[in-house]
Amino acid sequence: MKHNVHVIPYKINQQEEMVNEVPKGVEMIQAPSIWSKSKGTGVKIAILDTGCDLDHPDLKDRIIGGKNFTDDDNSNQEKFEDYNGHGTHVAGTIAASENKAGVTGVAPEAELLIVKVLNKDGSGQYEWIINGINYAVEQQADIISMSLGGPNDVPELHEAIKNAVNNQVLVVCAAGNEGDGDENTDELAYPGCYNEVISIGAVNLERESSQFSNSHPEIDLVAPGEDILSTFLNGKYASLSGTSMATPHVTGALALIKEMCNKEFDRKLTEPELYAQLIRRTVPLGNSPKLEGNGFLYLTVLEHLSSIYKDEVKGKLFNKIIS
Repeated sequence: MKHNVHVIPYKINQQEEMVNEVPKGVEMIQAPSIWSKSKGTGVKIAILDTGCDLDHPDLKDRIIGGKNFTDDDNSNQEKFEDYNGHGTHVAGTIAASENKAGVTGVAPEAELLIVKVLNKDGSGQYEWIINGINYAVEQQADIISMSLGGPNDVPELHEAIKNAVNNQVLVVCAAGNEGDGDENTDELAYPGCYNEVISIGAVNLERESSQFSNSHPEIDLVAPGEDILSTFLNGKYASLSGTSMATPHVTGALALIKEMCNKEFDRKLTEPELYAQLIRRTVPLGNSPKLEGNGFLYLTVLEHLSSIYKDEVKGKLFNKIIS
């Protein structure tokens, strides 16, 4: 385990001191339309990343605890502050509070468990990642979100993920940013290409496949991943791009789906059942499945489909739904 895992490379497009909006990506997946039914209340999400700005006004009320597995702060396990920015940005997209200021996340009442497995340089040892996954399972997290990856297929990492899934934990991972826009070539980053994880590709704000988004047969779905506004270090905000930014949209959506379905079915759904509910809320964009998997995340698709004719041409389905 000498190789390291890194944050999925990302681009900082712009930083802001103050904002007050629901980010475009959150709106695109129709999250606000679900908030009357679910805001992710009671759903525990473990974010395995660079830590979090624990005092950020949009996040401090969502954080329920955490642990540091890295060499930052002399490996003090009680200090899981973010010195990179990546983890804070991911956390905001998932669950920034609906506080009439700043930004609002996809699941604004979800609980965040901050599991710091990447240091200030955005790098982490496989042992840190594995320990972080096992910790999330021990803490009975409902969902694990990982916007990280590396080129090596490490059996111990794969086993930790299998164990999480066997314990009914949904594991959501970024597909990676080594893409070339060619569906005929595969770009593999681990753990994002393991079959057991929910692998997320990216599209831009016009729903066009992002040039950088990895393509391979294990892509499950796509979400907004370019120019994504979210929380950042020192109480600020930033717009970032990458499959790292697409992943938390799906993580937050799963929190909404989990709370909503638990109420609807009057029981806790299993990991495969929740995955099926997620995939039911996707629409095709017309790209290869190796680029978009089952399609674009669209949380209100079930309501819209009731008014769609059964013989609707697949390629026109998305335009019909959003019209």
